[in-house]
Amino acid sequence: MRAMENRYVLPAMLLPLLLASCATPVRGPVPSPAPGLPPAQGGGYYMDDGPGAHPPADLAAIPNPVPKPEPLIGRANQPYRVMGQTFVPETHLKPFEQVGVASWYGRMFQGKKTASGEPYDMYAMTAAHPTLPILSYARVTNLANGKWVIVKINDRGPFLHNRIIDLSYTAAYKLGMIGHGSARVRVQSIVPGEAPDDDGVQELAAGYYLQLGAFQSERGARSLLRKATAAMEIEPGQAHVVLSNNLHLVSLGPFVDRRQAEAWAAKCELVLNIQPRTVQR
Repeated sequence: MRAMENRYVLPAMLLPLLLASCATPVRGPVPSPAPGLPPAQGGGYYMDDGPGAHPPADLAAIPNPVPKPEPLIGRANQPYRVMGQTFVPETHLKPFEQVGVASWYGRMFQGKKTASGEPYDMYAMTAAHPTLPILSYARVTNLANGKWVIVKINDRGPFLHNRIIDLSYTAAYKLGMIGHGSARVRVQSIVPGEAPDDDGVQELAAGYYLQLGAFQSERGARSLLRKATAAMEIEPGQAHVVLSNNLHLVSLGPFVDRRQAEAWAAKCELVLNIQPRTVQR
C-alpha cells in the first residue's frame, strides 16, 4: 500500500499552552503558535503509512455523517504558523469552496489526539483542513470519478506538497483514492440544514441518457438542470449532474431504450431549443 505523503511527528512532551494554541499535536509539521506563545520544535520524519491490521468488513457501507450544529472549539480555531505560513481559521460557518489535491492519513495516527481533542479514528468519516472551522462539515468530491463523501473537520493539516485537505482512511477509500495516495478534489463547506442533496453530482446506472450540456462549473449545470426540470415536467430522479473529465454534464434518464431516449430528445429540442446527444452508459 502506498502512503499518501511524508509526515512529521511531534515530540512526546509539549507545553499545555502550546497544545491549546496549535492546530494539532500529532500530525504534520509542528505549528508555530500565535504571537506571544512559546515556539514549537520539530519532530521525526516518516515516509510510510497505511491501513490498520483489522479494518471493518465493509468500509464502503460506513455512512456519511449527518451534518449537525457542533460547538466551535476556540483553541482549535486560533491563528497559527506552520513552515513560515500563517493560517487564520474561520470562526463562523459560511459557504466555502476550494479545488486542489487531497491526501489521507492512516494507522500511524490511529488513536492520537486531533486538534479537536478527539482521538483520531481512521475508520470514521473525518478530515483535517488548514482553516475550516473545528468542528464543521464538508463535502469532498473526487473530480476524477465523481464520487463524493461528507466528512467532519476535526483536525488541522495538511501542510506539505500543496495539499488542501487530509482525509481519514475510510473517506479516502470511499472516494477511490487509496491506491493513488492523492486525488484532485473539490471541498465545499456544509452549513447544517443546508447540506447538498444526494441527487447532486453522482454516478449513473447503466442505460440510455440524453446529455443536455456540459459545464466547467457546477452552478451552470444546475441552472440548466432546474430549467429543464421545470419546463419539461421531469421527475427529479430523472435529471442528473454528472462529473466527467472535470466537466459537469447535465443528463436525463435512464430511458427504457434508444427509441424512448430519441423521443425525449425531440421534446428537448422543441421545448428547450437544445439538441441533446443520446449516450449509452
